[in-house]
Amino acid sequence: MFRRLFKATTANPLSSPFTALSLRPFSASVQNVESLELAKSTTTFIHPTAIVDPNAIVGLGVSIGPFCTVGSSAKLGNGCKLHTGSHVYGNTELGNDCVLMTGAVVGDDLPGRTVMGCNNVVGHYAVVGIRGQDLKYKPGDECFLYVGENNDIREHTSIHRSSKSSDKTVIGNNNLIMGSCHIAHDCKVGNSNIFANGTLLAGHVVVEDYAHTAGGAAVHQFCHIGSFSFIGAGAMVKNDVPKYMMVAGDGPELRSLNLEGLRRNGFTATEITSLRKAYLKIFMPSQEDARGFEERLSEVEHDEKLANVPAVSYMVHSIRKSFEGDRRGICKHRLWNSS
Repeated sequence: MFRRLFKATTANPLSSPFTALSLRPFSASVQNVESLELAKSTTTFIHPTAIVDPNAIVGLGVSIGPFCTVGSSAKLGNGCKLHTGSHVYGNTELGNDCVLMTGAVVGDDLPGRTVMGCNNVVGHYAVVGIRGQDLKYKPGDECFLYVGENNDIREHTSIHRSSKSSDKTVIGNNNLIMGSCHIAHDCKVGNSNIFANGTLLAGHVVVEDYAHTAGGAAVHQFCHIGSFSFIGAGAMVKNDVPKYMMVAGDGPELRSLNLEGLRRNGFTATEITSLRKAYLKIFMPSQEDARGFEERLSEVEHDEKLANVPAVSYMVHSIRKSFEGDRRGICKHRLWNSS
């Protein structure tokens, strides 16, 4: 091509072969790149050492690396990537663009189903969607796990299916679940939560949205963790944590509002001031205040100014719900008035 272009341009001394080369090949190279990108997005690659059942459904642009396993009932969405030695078992569905890092396992060859939405990352040697560690489980029962979208599930984490067919384990969207966390059977986790390394959730725990746990925190079964709350490092939580609050310590206690978390998540100065006033009235009465907890809570509910702030109403509602039915009540305040 270079010779042909050079001969064509030598008749005109003002024309340069380098000009021709810089234009025509550039246009061709753009087309080549576009074609290559299109091919990459639609071509599925399966390494010769991978074992993919012929009945598995594999989308476009999927990459399955060495020594991977994909079972007969598996469904892999477009653009999924399975790194070396990762496995998808049982009736499992991965949404588009999910990534399984080396050693990750998703699903189990048991009755039931594991479903993950799009853009989830399952870290190195994490195990997601296997049978729960619950003695109530009966062989043959269907059990379920549903995971939303855009979750980052880091290395060595375990997330288990439900313990019975009438329930399910649920993980929402946009959660960061750091290394070596455990989410047990029948848990319900909302959206945009951050679980630091080694966080442990026992069975049937409910975590709402935008909650944050520090490293090594553990939560007793059936507890509820409210939105925008914070659990300190190493805390062994045995009771509910209401919305917006911070608990910490051994035998964790309510310490304050999660003020930094509220600020980071866009709560206004007015909302935070109102929440602080309500918190002080409920949990930190003066020594001269001989009223019981219920009376103080009721005062906040009927306060003309505080009752009109939605965040305060949500906090009070969260506290009250913790004492209903079989709920476990709330963590004690470090200055708790037992009256």
